Amino acid sequence: MDSLSGVGVLDKAMVVLGAVEGQPASLAELVDRTGLSRATAHRLAVALEAHGLVRRDDDGRFCLGLRLIGLGHEAAEAIRVWAAARPALAWLHEQTGESVQLYVRDGDARVCVESIESTRELRTIVPVGARMPLTAGSAGRILAGEGAGRPWLQSVGEREEGVASVSAPIATDGGRVLAAVSVSGPIQRTTTKPGARYGDHVAEAARRIEQSIR
Repeated sequence: MDSLSGVGVLDKAMVVLGAVEGQPASLAELVDRTGLSRATAHRLAVALEAHGLVRRDDDGRFCLGLRLIGLGHEAAEAIRVWAAARPALAWLHEQTGESVQLYVRDGDARVCVESIESTRELRTIVPVGARMPLTAGSAGRILAGEGAGRPWLQSVGEREEGVASVSAPIATDGGRVLAAVSVSGPIQRTTTKPGARYGDHVAEAARRIEQSIR
């Protein structure tokens, strides 16, 4: 296994965490997902369990620990725009009826730090913590620096077939982009020109967030 950080045991522990991120895993499944030996996978999972980062479910499978909830909230609170964005995101959700998200850049990716799902049966689902590329999707392109000076960008089927989105930058007075606010949904409702339908609302949500952090 190649070391990402130069600290092999830490890298392996993160691989174990990643292996149970999507769903619980028995020890055999943990070995299969990580490629680690049975002894190493068990040792690291038990050590993570001792620190509250991993726990066992009712079937004895390893899954994410409850301590991560608190750590996740603390990490999100450290992002100044996160708490300030909540009222505007709720407003945007109410105005459009579609799913809305708040993204921040993390290296070469974007991370969803807040998400409100549409109540409609057919909807876009983006869980908090999801990492996505900067190269596809309106929010990714905004965080990559595209569309400077424009109130919003739209994308149609870029990241996922059948899904369209409109995003607007949230910037400082100096023009530095802090985050991107986005509305997304199935093309059946958003149409192939979602900007005409939601652009003004998304830009207004971004403006409200900017005002709340100044």
